[in-house]
Order: sequence, then C-alpha cells, then structure tokens
Amino acid sequence: MSLGRPVWRQTRAAIQKLLSKEDPRLRDNTGLVKKALLPRESVKMHLPAQIGDYTDFYCSREHATNVGIMFRGKDNALQPNWLHIPVGYHGRASSIVVSGTDIIRPAGQRITPQEKTQPFFAPSAKLDYELEVGWFVGKGNDLGKRIEVEDAAQHIFGMVLVNDWSARDIQAWEYVPLGPFLGKNFGTTISPWIVTLDALEEFLVGGPAQNSPKPLDYLKENKDTAYDINLEVHIKPSQSSTSKRVTLSNLKYMYWSITQQLAHHTVNGCNMRVGDMCATGTISGPDTGSFGSLLELSWNGTKKIDFGNGVERTFLEDGDEVNMTGYAKSAAGYTIGFGDCRGKVLPCPYK
Repeated sequence: MSLGRPVWRQTRAAIQKLLSKEDPRLRDNTGLVKKALLPRESVKMHLPAQIGDYTDFYCSREHATNVGIMFRGKDNALQPNWLHIPVGYHGRASSIVVSGTDIIRPAGQRITPQEKTQPFFAPSAKLDYELEVGWFVGKGNDLGKRIEVEDAAQHIFGMVLVNDWSARDIQAWEYVPLGPFLGKNFGTTISPWIVTLDALEEFLVGGPAQNSPKPLDYLKENKDTAYDINLEVHIKPSQSSTSKRVTLSNLKYMYWSITQQLAHHTVNGCNMRVGDMCATGTISGPDTGSFGSLLELSWNGTKKIDFGNGVERTFLEDGDEVNMTGYAKSAAGYTIGFGDCRGKVLPCPYK
C-alpha cells in the first residue's frame, strides 16, 4: 500500500490478466489454481490492513440535518461550521473488527427524559447502526506537510463498508463538550475487501452542489469526486428467520468528498500513515428509505419499524443481525461489489 498508486494500478492489472480466460498461465495449470484460489467457505477473513489511526467524519448533509432537527429544531439544524469544514473526530482503531464479528451491547452512563442531570449505569437501550464507507490511506505524508485536495486521490488506496455501531443514549449524555466517546468506541465493523479507487473510476459522478457557501480554496474541487455506489442495510431480528432491507442509500449523496476529507485532515500538517482508516459518517439520502441509521428511521424511537409477524423495532435488540452491502453497476453490465459488513448483537454482561 505504501508504494503508491502507480504500483497499485500495475498490480491490479497483473492480477486481472492472470485471472482472465485468455491467459493460460493460471487457466491451464490445475495445481497452481488449487494453490492460488481457495473456496470462500474454507477461509477466514481478517482485517485488510493494520489500522494505526481511525478518524470518523460527519459528511452527509441529510444525516446532519435530520439529527439537528431532531435535537435542536429545524431553524438550527446545521451547526454554523458544518457547510465550511468536513467535521470529524478521532475514533478507536483497536475496536475495529472484520465482518462477521459479534458485537457486545455496551453499558455506560445514561439519563432519562424525566431526569436529565442525574445519570445511572445500565446497558444501552438505544443501540444503533450507522451506514458508512471507509477509506484507507495508502501513501502518507510527512508531519508538517499537507496533502492538496487535487492530489488526495493518489494517497487513498481504496474503500470498504463501515458499520459504526452507536449507543445513542450513552452518546447523548457524554458528547458535550468533546464529542463521541464510549457511545462509539465499543465496536466498528468493516468489510474485509478494500475496493481500489481504480476499480471505481467508472462510477465517479458529481456530488452535491457546494455553492452557498463556497468552500475555502484548499477544499475547492473542479472535477467529479463523488461515487455512484448503492448502499443497503438489512436487519434480521432475533425473532425472525429472514432479513428485511431497511435502508437503500448511495455514496453520491455525501456532501464532503473523501478527497476533501483527506485534504482537510492534513491541512494543519497532520501526518497520515499507511493503513490509517477514515470513515465518511452516516450516509443518508433525501427520503426516509435512504436514511442511514435507526435514529433517523425511528426518529429517535418515536416511530416503529415493522418487520412483519408482529416484530417491530425502534433500536437494535439482542440477537439482531445487521448486514450492509455495497455495489456499483457498470454500463458494460458488470457489478463491482464490496462484500458483506455483518454483525450480530450479543447481550451486555454488565448491569
């Protein structure tokens, strides 16, 4: 990853050639095929890189607006800085886990609507998923030297799916004044396959307009930097034998691009290192079906989501399974997929 985009591109092309039906080197060598290609069900997937640092952004305007309306009202939905900077916070790399890892329900300090200043300790009652996309740094930068927005794509190796599990009730009490902490760092699930930016070039599109206000010069982009990638969330409640799609969103809805995120992250001279991961923040779209969290779908627990046969949810219960998928459909007829980003909620061992 540290060798840079020209090497990534050459390596991808070499692998594609070896796997093509026209190339006899692998096609006609049965022994080599058995060594090189393993049945998916026989292998255990691992994290795709050693993640040194993790930053989570908050870059979906629709999501930020929904949350703002929920807690501050329509007239004060977006904070004054939101349209000027890609807002972010530093997360916990040690609790990033690969798809298929169970997530234990966290416990922490909570408050009630009736008593907003006296906390009590209990398992989270508002456990949620967050539909996000993560991106990995391949080529870093030296301390004190920023990455320009027009060069940022040369530093990003590729993208994965991210479920940034969230304990909304723990977060609500702790987030003032420094932001998320224990409501976030108990677990973040990612898909095991990094999809390179070269593989996604065909799906570059224009993102949301950034005209009012215009970004500062170091964040201005004059080309397509959003990606048309469909993102789905499926939930299988503990009482059900089947899952239901609850979210269909798209990465193209995101206001601040991944290249703007990287440029902003380094504008103060912060050094990024190979294997660092950043995530976009919850990606919501313009309609209810594209909301990227249960917080929005249930409007903070005031609306129930129907799974049929009497099963309803506002937030996740023990035994529920969440799976996220992402895919882009080519004009040539092929599909590029991101694999699964799956996790099951286990009971909290603490009371």
